[in-house]
Amino acid sequence: MVKLLLVDDEPLVRAGLRLILDGTEGITVVGEAADGLGAVQSVESLRPDVVLLDIRMPGMDGIEAVRRMGLRENGPAVLMLTAFDTEAFVAQALQAGAHGFLLKSSPPEELVDAVLGAAAGDIRFSPAVLQRVVALASRAATPPGPDPTEHFSDRETEVARAIAEGSTNAQIAEELFLSLATVKTYVNRLFEKTGATNRVQLALLVERSRQRRR
Repeated sequence: MVKLLLVDDEPLVRAGLRLILDGTEGITVVGEAADGLGAVQSVESLRPDVVLLDIRMPGMDGIEAVRRMGLRENGPAVLMLTAFDTEAFVAQALQAGAHGFLLKSSPPEELVDAVLGAAAGDIRFSPAVLQRVVALASRAATPPGPDPTEHFSDRETEVARAIAEGSTNAQIAEELFLSLATVKTYVNRLFEKTGATNRVQLALLVERSRQRRR
């Protein structure tokens, strides 16, 4: 079971998240907190695998809380949850050590997938947030070295570009008229070809490839 801690200053939000996530696909909610300090204390006492953490809260906010969680050995994976997806929030969350960034408008299946992915060590972002991450990276200098995307097949290129645009596997399957299993096969193949370990890394590689060709 993936042990999950919910942190939000709104009781109704926590109740909704618990309703969606508790008992779903091996996830169990082990506790709740209403602010950053309560989150840090709950991590010490409950030892969750994943923390779903709001950014804007009274007292200690989510950014400071995730920094403090990262100081403890074998700390949890932290997914930031917010209604705001500005680049400043995204950058701060990543610098603080967050394992993902989700919007409160995310559909239930995306929340479940993100929690399970974070527990497995993956990095997860809502599609809109992933585009923000790619935008941030696109303003950085393109690193030297070979382009790992130049040997993609046409179909692999289509799938990789869709991932860089924030599309989920289900959306890619619909857009490219493929089965979901086929899309997953392509994604795994792209990871093998590029050495990427998650969709964020793959999206950044695609964006840097675009920069090289400009």
